[in-house]
Amino acid sequence: RYCHLGTGNYHPTTARLYEDFGLLTADPAIGENVTALFNHLTGYSRTGSYQRLLVAPEYLRDGVVSRINRQAERARAGRTSRIVFKTNALVDEVVVDALYRASQAGVPVDLWVRGICALRPGIPGLSETIRVRSVLGRFLEHSRIYVFGAGDDEDSQVFIGSADMMHRNLDRRVELLVQVVDPGHQRRLRRLLGLGMDDGTSSWWLGPDGHWLRHSRDDAGNPLRDVQETLVRERRVRSADD
Repeated sequence: RYCHLGTGNYHPTTARLYEDFGLLTADPAIGENVTALFNHLTGYSRTGSYQRLLVAPEYLRDGVVSRINRQAERARAGRTSRIVFKTNALVDEVVVDALYRASQAGVPVDLWVRGICALRPGIPGLSETIRVRSVLGRFLEHSRIYVFGAGDDEDSQVFIGSADMMHRNLDRRVELLVQVVDPGHQRRLRRLLGLGMDDGTSSWWLGPDGHWLRHSRDDAGNPLRDVQETLVRERRVRSADD
């Protein structure tokens, strides 16, 4: 079985304007999970769990929150921990509260949020380990990536998918996240997240007061890195090499 799971839509116009990721795979576990999901949607079965998927509306929120809580447990135990999200919107109260608790436990949390964000970062005693950035550019940032763990521990997991942390995605739609297990794919996703959150990247920073501030030039007045143009240049070089 071959499966394609993406963060975007099968639409020829938006494909030229949106930034997205897709996973084309023959992984047997994902094939079984996707088949079970389609059988569930058509009424042929009632699937209670998935090995490599988090599926809304039944399991996605709980799956995300449980992984956030696991990183908080690691931090309280003095072990390495980390949470990095790239999403279009973060407004779900349950997820926001879980991230606050993780920050209070000492987990470093980086959030790349394109649009509305109900969480307030950098508040002492509540969210002082949380950073929130937004990137606006030539393309619409549209991919959703959810990383739990620093990458060198047994609890580290990376997901991509269609779901934002909003009520409509978590409660009123069938949405899914798929776990990415290939080490090369994980490195590429983590590198993108690192570029988006880097201080040398042109972006908007959300402050504790809820206001966004533009960071587009360094201390010497030089333009900061455009993450989208950086990726376009890299893709052109790879295409020429191919």
